[in-house]
Amino acid sequence: MDTPHQRRPRYRGTHPRRFEQKYKELAPERYADTVAKVIAAGRTPAGSHVPIMVAEILDVLRPHPGDVAVDATLGWGGHARELLARILPGGRLIGLDCDPVELPRTEGRLRNLGFGPDVFVAHRSNFAGLEKVLQAESLHGADCILADLGVSSMQLDDPKRGFTMKHAGPLDMRMNPRRGRPASLLIERSDAESLASVLAENADEPNADAIATTIAGRSFRTTTELAAAVRKALSMLPEDEQDLSVRRVFQALRIAVNDEMVCLDVLLRNLPACLKPGGRVALLTFHSGEDRRVKKAFAEGFAQGCYAAVSDEVTRATPEERRANPRSRSAKLRWAVAAGLPR
Repeated sequence: MDTPHQRRPRYRGTHPRRFEQKYKELAPERYADTVAKVIAAGRTPAGSHVPIMVAEILDVLRPHPGDVAVDATLGWGGHARELLARILPGGRLIGLDCDPVELPRTEGRLRNLGFGPDVFVAHRSNFAGLEKVLQAESLHGADCILADLGVSSMQLDDPKRGFTMKHAGPLDMRMNPRRGRPASLLIERSDAESLASVLAENADEPNADAIATTIAGRSFRTTTELAAAVRKALSMLPEDEQDLSVRRVFQALRIAVNDEMVCLDVLLRNLPACLKPGGRVALLTFHSGEDRRVKKAFAEGFAQGCYAAVSDEVTRATPEERRANPRSRSAKLRWAVAAGLPR
């Protein structure tokens, strides 16, 4: 039976504004030229993700043919694709992602590029489950491990996921929409003191008390309703400062909803056992709370003899990359090398 023809989304003007109207960007396999123009203009195509600091990560991880590599935050698969190109022939890549919406799409995308199950396998798991995933694959460690702790552009851009303040959508923010409680419920069931703590700890929000007093215990259906309430609580501040606070509130809630700090602590605790002797790990963080945890864990691991070397300073995206991909501006890269004979 033939699939009925569907008309493309209609929109006013010459350029689509809403996520679901950007039908060319959402079908990159059909409209490669359009996607290339969007990227060249310094924007991320709707429904996709531009991998950050690829060259720097490859320089840190030094993948070789025959290696076992792990992308613990598979996302769109951009980093995974580059790793696969360097560990073949003979290598394997294990990909982890807890998002049941995006994971099948990325697995299909990489399969279509010719990476079969003999060289690439995907697991629906948070990066905190890395040790169990390696055990399930009968692996005693990996040669290189990458974890990009930022939220993917596919999640940020899609209003239905509830991560963005730009367009109205359900106030959700769960990486896995089938588990846990949405951000709306977290706010509704929080008192001002506990919510202020979340905003301060997860986003270093300077106006945490004022914001929490305004929104704690209230019911917000959409992302734009919450953004408006935060701006109203800070009406005495300039608009640009209000916008920064809204972004930090969304960040803090996302981290809390997904237990991101707890998961990161588990990953950092298990990392030495997940690396082969001389294996290398690279972690991309996007705010100070994550970076502090990574820096401390690597320093402690080095002092205890778990790591033979760790990064002294963070590596940041080049000015050229920051201009081309604004979402790389806050990224910080740290690395460590497991103790033992180097490869």
